Formats: sequence, C-alpha cells, structure tokens
Amino acid sequence: MKVHNFNAGPSVLPKEVLKKSAQSVINFNDSGLSLLEISHRSIDFLEIIEKTTLLVKRIMNLNDDYAILFLQGGATLQFSMVPYNLMNQKAAYLDTGFWAHNAIKEAKKFGEVIVLFSGKNKNYTYISKNYHIPCDMDYFHCTSNNTIIGTQMKIFPQTSTPVVCDMSSDILSRKLDFSQFSLIYASAQKNISSAGMTIVIVKKDILGKFKKTIPSYMDYKIHIQNNSILNTPNVFSIYTSMLTLEWIENQGGLSILEEQNQYKAKLLYDEIDKNHLFENKIHKENRSNMNVSFFLKEKNLELEKEFNKICKKENIVGLDGHRYLGGYRASIYNALPLESVQFLIEIMKKFEKKFS
Repeated sequence: MKVHNFNAGPSVLPKEVLKKSAQSVINFNDSGLSLLEISHRSIDFLEIIEKTTLLVKRIMNLNDDYAILFLQGGATLQFSMVPYNLMNQKAAYLDTGFWAHNAIKEAKKFGEVIVLFSGKNKNYTYISKNYHIPCDMDYFHCTSNNTIIGTQMKIFPQTSTPVVCDMSSDILSRKLDFSQFSLIYASAQKNISSAGMTIVIVKKDILGKFKKTIPSYMDYKIHIQNNSILNTPNVFSIYTSMLTLEWIENQGGLSILEEQNQYKAKLLYDEIDKNHLFENKIHKENRSNMNVSFFLKEKNLELEKEFNKICKKENIVGLDGHRYLGGYRASIYNALPLESVQFLIEIMKKFEKKFS
C-alpha cells in the first residue's frame, strides 16, 4: 500500500534508511546483536559517532573549529542550554513563531532579552528584514523555519555578534554558508533521523567566555570533552542519522536537495494559489519550502470533512494543521518524493472540480 506521508515530525525518512536501520535492529553488522543491544562505548558505536560527525562537517563544509554534538531533550532543552552557556547579560531574539516565542520565554530566565522583531500581531505570517542587531549583545538567536505556520528565513544577517539558529525543521534542506553561524541546533525528527536526538553544531571558541557555574549536562564544553556520551546517547537515532547523511551525499549534496525542495514547494504553492477552494496566508517572500500551510477559503465544516475523507481514502496522512492553528499543513521534507506532492495536487484539483 502506497502511503503519502506529510507528517511534520516525526516524519518521512528515505526508504533505504528505513530498510538499513530496521535490519540493524535485528542483526547489526552481522554481529548477531541488535543495534539496540550494543554498548554505547563499544568500538562499533564509537565508529558510528565518528563517521556521523565527519559526514556532518563534510556536508555542511565546516572545519574543526566546530564541534558536533548528539544530545537529547529536543530543541526545547536547547532553549535553556543556549543562554546557560552563552548569555552573560543580554541577547537579541527574533519572535517569528510558536517555537521562537518559547525560546524567548526560556532565555528571559537567564538575562535580558531584546526582541528585535515580533510577528505575533500578524499571526506570524511574515518575517521582517528591517531589524538591527545592537553590538553589545552576547548573541543573536533566530529560527530559520517555523514549522507550525509555514514561514522561512531566506537570508540571515551579517553581523559580528555570534549567530545562534534553531534549524529544527529545515536543516540540510538547502545550501548555506554554515560558517556564518556560531551555533546551530536541530531536533532530528524532520530531515535527519528518528525522534529522540538533537544535533548541536557549535563553534568551540564561543564557549567558556563568562565565569558561571553550569550543571554538567547543560554545559556544551563537557559534552564536547565526552564526545556526546556523557550519558547514554540515543544509539539508534545517531545510527539513523549516519544513514541519512550518507543518503544526502548520494543524492548529490545540499545543492541538489535544495533544487528538488524548491521545485516541490513551487508546484504545491502554485496549486494553492490558483485553486478556488484553498488559500495560503503567508507573505510570498517568506513561504517555507518545508512546511506548506493552507486553509479552505471559507470556513465550511462539511467541506472540511469531505476533504479529510478523501485524503484518508487515498492514503494521504499527516495533513492536519497544528492544533493551535487548524487548517492543513503539508510537510515536504527532503525524503518526501515528488510523486507524493504531485498526487496531493491531483487530489486538490479533483476536489476543486467537484465542489466549486
């Protein structure tokens, strides 16, 4: 049965990654052991974490100035870890969506937060470029892609202030100069791996600048010293990350994936724009290539039920909008095939023809 998976996360993974990771659960590397049974301090796992680290650096074109960490606690824990490690007095934030807003709330517990822009009064439907980062900030924090509403930053500010970015829902979906960021964090369950692991990419020289007592688990430097195994890491998710990173290289790297993602997104947005029943409320220059939100133009519960029924019948899953927003959301991450986007578009066309 062919299922078209538009879930926002945990989300679609490449088929070959699913096959290899599933096999590893039964018999890892012909060892007679499951991947779930091996020691996180064994040579086998140390080789996995070393290879995964090298793949991240190679794909993102980063040098050894950066440390790659594989942690737990999701992006939500990073909302606190970032200011714990980097904030001395104050930091600048962009409030571009639900998760950015939560990051601000947590950072305020550690010092002064300067909100340079908030899209809240416009329901987060756009991201301003008209903001200035004061030179006395400890760091500047932004969220590259806002999963719930479906906005995405297309450019990032040029500044001498350390730039911290939550890339949870669009990491490795496009080619960027990743060296412009001092710290990147991303929960894995969108474009990298299964749920339960968070990747942190941190420039080592930004750490330890201020004298403060940080609990061990919250201290990036201690995680670096322990090669991400201060405690037992998510072995399965790290292994699946390695497989996904190999898949990304085999696809041709980020430039190729960016082209594919832009093409998929354009097809779907074009259909929404010309379909008489649906609409997208995001400013066009801020539309996300990863999470496409759309709504019925007129609030019609019967029509909504009908569309939901058709999607269920056609094995289209994960289209429900976030519980805070409603409507629909098609998450079209790296591994979602073009075929699934084209199939959804055909369903939308047929729906329009039947009910317009």
